Amino acid sequence: MKILIIEDEPQMLENMRQTLERQEYIVETATDYLAANDKIGAYDYDCILLDITLPGGNGLELLKEIKAMGKEDGVIIVSAKDSLDDRIKGLNLGADDYLPKPFHMAELHARVKAIVRRRNFEGNNQIDIGNVSIDPESRSVIIDGKEVVFNRKEFDVLTYMISNKTRLVTKTALAEHVWGDHIDQADSFDFIYSQIKNVRKKLADAKASIEIEAVYGVGYKLQTI
Repeated sequence: MKILIIEDEPQMLENMRQTLERQEYIVETATDYLAANDKIGAYDYDCILLDITLPGGNGLELLKEIKAMGKEDGVIIVSAKDSLDDRIKGLNLGADDYLPKPFHMAELHARVKAIVRRRNFEGNNQIDIGNVSIDPESRSVIIDGKEVVFNRKEFDVLTYMISNKTRLVTKTALAEHVWGDHIDQADSFDFIYSQIKNVRKKLADAKASIEIEAVYGVGYKLQTI
């Protein structure tokens, strides 16, 4: 899952980043209003951790932008400004949660998990589609009653495709979501083809009732067999 942390305090930002990366989230960061606005406009995230007080602008204005663009990113306001007015304003603008500083990193992780589970997996801890079951927390995949081992990127690709099972997923969207900021260093999408090929083979070998179909020139779509 892909997270954006918008936070200008270096130590807090680093603590949050390390905590979430240890849980194998893809984490991107922004330290001021303009950088955050650029990332929000260009990419989609499973969850955005949003500070209110930022160099160059107010986090609540970013929240208005997110909603005005019709984006479905989950938003948790993470701020030392714990006044009732700020909390109510943020929730009324469409934030999913409000976490006042200081907080324990374990609570941050729990809040992020809850947002991702509610938005991507309809509140369930386990994702079931056909004869395939995925547990995002343990990162395990059960197909027809047997566990099938996927490496980290293969698992991320499969989970993202299942999360978007009703949509056509472009190569660019898949790359940005699974590889995050590192996608800018790629010269081509060859690495995506390789991961998709591996996932397809493992699904086919395990006789899964789903498959990833290529849509020529565009991307991929999950299909039930």
